[in-house]
Amino acid sequence: MRAVVSRVGTAAVTVDGVVVGEIGPGLLSLVGVSRDDDADRARALARKMHELRIFPGPDGEVSAADLGLPLLVVSQFTLYADTRKGRRPSWQDAAPGELAEPLVDEVVGELRRRGATVATGVFGAKMQVTSVNEGPMTLLLDV
Repeated sequence: MRAVVSRVGTAAVTVDGVVVGEIGPGLLSLVGVSRDDDADRARALARKMHELRIFPGPDGEVSAADLGLPLLVVSQFTLYADTRKGRRPSWQDAAPGELAEPLVDEVVGELRRRGATVATGVFGAKMQVTSVNEGPMTLLLDV
């Protein structure tokens, strides 16, 4: 699994003109699933995101978990685009929807089991994602 994680001041997801997920300060996480992923990787990715020490704290860097900050999780199959050949991306490594959706749900479920407040997009929908990055601080996580 792969995620692009950004420290944000605000972030929101809109579908058909309706805001379906929104957070204030916290983490925006675009999550991609490959054909080889499973529930263990989904839970590992959730833990890594939640415990990632990228927020300023009084004694150094702290995590969203330490600060009780929310996460906005948005499925993003395009994170597994292969652009090494030509100009047209290949999506061969991205998991099909029937495999990807439950694994994105597992990421969200694990975050919630850990006590996080989690907003989400809508799997498979055409979404508009807006964010105000803080720092900016954006990282690529692989598990």
